[in-house]
Amino acid sequence: MRTTQRRRSAPARGDLWRGWSAPSVRSAFTAAFAVVVVLVGLRLSVRDDSHAVSWLALPPLAASAFLPWRWVAGVGAASMALAFGYLWLLHDFSMDGVAVHGVDFLVVAVAVVIAAAVAVVRERDDDRLRRLAQLASVVQQAILRPIGERLGPFDIAARYVSARSGAEIGGDLYEALDTEYGVRIVIGDVRGKGLDAVRLSSTVLGSFRHVAFERADQRCMIADLDHAVARNGGDEDFVTAILLQERGGTLEILNCGHPPPMLVRDGVATYLEPESMAPPLGLGPSAQELTVRLQPGDRIFLYTDGLAEARKDGEFFPIRERAWSLIGHGNTGDGLASLETALRRWVGGPLTDDIALLLLDYRPEAD
Repeated sequence: MRTTQRRRSAPARGDLWRGWSAPSVRSAFTAAFAVVVVLVGLRLSVRDDSHAVSWLALPPLAASAFLPWRWVAGVGAASMALAFGYLWLLHDFSMDGVAVHGVDFLVVAVAVVIAAAVAVVRERDDDRLRRLAQLASVVQQAILRPIGERLGPFDIAARYVSARSGAEIGGDLYEALDTEYGVRIVIGDVRGKGLDAVRLSSTVLGSFRHVAFERADQRCMIADLDHAVARNGGDEDFVTAILLQERGGTLEILNCGHPPPMLVRDGVATYLEPESMAPPLGLGPSAQELTVRLQPGDRIFLYTDGLAEARKDGEFFPIRERAWSLIGHGNTGDGLASLETALRRWVGGPLTDDIALLLLDYRPEAD
């Protein structure tokens, strides 16, 4: 409850700046004021002073794109003051002068009002987007519950990398549980995107959290999960998934159409692939079990196809070649963070798909 209260109160402390830090606001305000000064200098350097004041409508309009409305009003007030001072310097109080420059002064005033209104609307939209992002984060945490740093004989880290900025919710899934049958882990990827994928992901995770404590045989778990997908998904829906079970230093792997896990041992990364791949959940899989005897210090890396299919100029990200340098040693959480950073640098732009990552470090001596 305390954690929830802290998370909810954090945005309230930043309401004054609407998501801006004070140095950022000062920098933006300084830039807008510099625009005012430059415009005035340019106009003063031109002999033709007709409609020079109307140029001062530009700074508040430009500021409305990135500053809070109060600061936009401040930029507008500076523009109005400079406009009045400029007219005073001209000393053109004839009927024609008053008519021409008066209209220009009115243009600046109208621009200030419009800029402030635009900033208010933009801030409301920003607040709405922030709240939606917070809601998506809450839903994501409800579906993908946090995994502790230690589970059975494993140091473990999980990471969800969203392809869309501010939206951390999708069809990728993972879970790790310590049961009487050993540590059981699932990672999967729902076909498709959007709310339907999220609902099916939630169904698979809910079923796994139940049957992981009820079924002694992983093959029975596969059958239960397959039935859950078939009942709750559409005719063309399926879920690629891997189930792992560790008992007494032996890792048992069932792969249902998912990218193979990777074993990192003594500086070498190898894929743990069965002789034949089973269909995904929802398509009646009959998975062949792969057994691996673990050694202390072994790392098991699990991921979804968003990582396997990430590419730059048609070239796939070299997961295997860089596995040891990125995730083969050190803290597991830091390793996944380094992997994400390297991936984003490699792609050089937005990701095309969400990615779920799990890194297991086998350290039975810590028990």
